[in-house]
Amino acid sequence: MDFNEKEYMPRLIDDLIDDYLDTFGAISVEGPKWCGKTWASYKHAKSAVFLDDEQTQAQAKLDLELILNKEMPELIDEWTLVPKIWDKVRRKCDLDNKKGKYILTCSTKLKEKKDDEDKENKIYHSGAGRIGRVKMYTMSLWESKDSSGNASIMDMYEGKQKNVSLEEVDIKNIARLIIRGGWPGNLNTKNVSLIPKSYIESILEKDMNDDKKRDKNKMIMLLKSLARNETSVVSNQTIINDIDEYNSDKELIESRITLTDYLDVLTRLHIIENQNAYSGNYRSKERLGKSAKRHFTDPSLACAALNLTEEKLINDLKTFDFMFEALVERDLRIYMEYLGGQILHFRDNVTGLGVDSILEFADGSYAAAEIKLGFHQVEEAKANLLKFSENMLVKPKFMCVIVGNVNAVMKDPETGIYILPITALKP
Repeated sequence: MDFNEKEYMPRLIDDLIDDYLDTFGAISVEGPKWCGKTWASYKHAKSAVFLDDEQTQAQAKLDLELILNKEMPELIDEWTLVPKIWDKVRRKCDLDNKKGKYILTCSTKLKEKKDDEDKENKIYHSGAGRIGRVKMYTMSLWESKDSSGNASIMDMYEGKQKNVSLEEVDIKNIARLIIRGGWPGNLNTKNVSLIPKSYIESILEKDMNDDKKRDKNKMIMLLKSLARNETSVVSNQTIINDIDEYNSDKELIESRITLTDYLDVLTRLHIIENQNAYSGNYRSKERLGKSAKRHFTDPSLACAALNLTEEKLINDLKTFDFMFEALVERDLRIYMEYLGGQILHFRDNVTGLGVDSILEFADGSYAAAEIKLGFHQVEEAKANLLKFSENMLVKPKFMCVIVGNVNAVMKDPETGIYILPITALKP
C-alpha cells in the first residue's frame, strides 16, 4: 500500500491524531468501515502492517513480535482480527515513556467476554492512560469540499461571523449529497447510491454474524425501522411495534433481548449513533425529555435501507426533511467533536417545545440550532429558538437556523439569529 500525499484529502481528525500521538504511547482510531481510517492513520505512520492479509495475520497469531518490530509510529490495521494485540501493545507502552509508538485501527468494537469464555480473544486491560481512543466518522461537507466554509461555528460563537452572499443552492444537489454520503470512495462516482447499498449488503451478509449467527430478515426489518425513524426519539418498543406493523411474522423480533442484541451489533459496527438529550439550565427540569435521537452514522445508510434515490427524496418532502436533518447533524457531530464539544438535542415533554441540535462546547457553554430544508420554514424556526431561549436560565452563546436552500449567510438584525446553508458551514 503506497500513500500518495497529493491524493490525500485532509481530514479534521488529522490534528487530533497528532495531538494524541504526542500524548499517548499508542492510539486507537475507531469508526465505520470505508470512512477513511486506514488512509488517515497511514498518513501519520512511518510503517504499517495490515492484518486482513492472511500471511501477516498468521504471523501475528504465531508470535506478535514478528509484526510489532517496525519503525514507529507503526500502523496496525484491523487489529481486532488478532485481539491479543491490544494487551501486547499496552505492555509495550508500559516499558518506557515514549509517545506515539502505535496506531491501531478497527471497524468493529470487540464484544466483552466473560471470564470463562474465549480466553484466547479476551482483552484483559482497557488501555486507559496508555492507548488513547479517537473516533472517526465519514466525511463532512467541509472535508469533502462540498461546503464553502463561509460560515464558521467558532466565528458565530465569538460574534465575528459576517454576512456573506452566496450562489443559489440547488436542492437537487442537497438530495445527491444525502444519497452519496460522506464515504471517501464515493466522492467521484457516477452512481452515488451503490456504495451505501453495498455497505448495507455487507452488514447483512457478513458483519452482523461476527460472533454468532443472526437472522438476516430480522436485521433487514430492523434497519428499515431505524431508517424510517431517522432523527426521531423512539423507544425500543416503538421499533418492535413498527417492525410488526410492516411484517405479519410476529416472530421477527421475539423479545426485547433479541432487539437489544441486534442494536448492540449495529453499535459495535459503528453503524448507529445516539444524539443524547440536553439537560442543562431549563426552568422546568422535570419536564425535560431524556431519550436520545437515533441516527445512522451517515444518512446515506438510512436512504440505502429504504431504497431511496435522489428523485424519491425530491418527490417526498417529509422524508427529505428528515434526511436533511440527519445530514446536518452528521456534520455538526464531526465539527463539535473536532472543537472538543458534543451535539445534543432538546425537548420539553409537556409543551412539546424542541430544538433540533444543541451544540455544547468544552467550557459548558452552548448554542442552539434549528434545521430546516426550505427557507419558507425560517420564521417558524426563529420563533421556536426565541421561545427556547426565554426559558433558559443561561442563554445560548448564539442561535442559528441551518437551511438547505438559502443563498446567503446572514444575521437577523432583530433577533441576532444566524441563518445559513449547510453548504457554507465549517467548524
